[in-house]
Amino acid sequence: MKPLTKDDLIPYAEYERVRDSFRQRIIALKRRRRISVGEKITLLFENRETIQFQIQEMIRTERIVDDAKVQDELDVYNAQLPGEGELSATLFIEITESERIKEEMDAFQGLDRGEKVALEAGPHRIFGGFEGGHSKEDKISAVHFVRFRPTGEFLGELRRRGGPLSVVVAHPNYRARAPVPEAMRQEWLQDLGLAGAALSRPG
Repeated sequence: MKPLTKDDLIPYAEYERVRDSFRQRIIALKRRRRISVGEKITLLFENRETIQFQIQEMIRTERIVDDAKVQDELDVYNAQLPGEGELSATLFIEITESERIKEEMDAFQGLDRGEKVALEAGPHRIFGGFEGGHSKEDKISAVHFVRFRPTGEFLGELRRRGGPLSVVVAHPNYRARAPVPEAMRQEWLQDLGLAGAALSRPG
């Protein structure tokens, strides 16, 4: 996916005027690209628009106008875009009871190591690779960045309209599966450059 540049951004002063409409559009987009897997894990699949929104909001919040600092933000957030032939997501571990945060977060130790988070298309499963540096040996972060690289077999199933798709978490202390809705399938196909490709029904 093509990295964002300064030319893709809405200028600082103009952004404040268009922010409400831009934000509403991104909220609708994220609704199609967000999936809850069980009660405590959510994945948001990123693309250029979701990343642009994060950059615009960071520039607004920090009042960044210096070109070099804007480029720093671009460099940081562009790293979250999926590469060619990839899907990428931000994974959130969501603990709502403040008095149980440490206990429940500790139970997720190791989630970001090994084959714990996967996408399934029919009989084909691909595992997510976690970006390093978000956890320590005795502490796991609540936010992670995950990349998935589909195989040819996975893509074949993905293109089959109505074929089963799921996001799966298989951790010793947390096992959950969520069916992927058609709107998210279409977002994945677009991310992978397959939007508009002929789809066949399973049978």
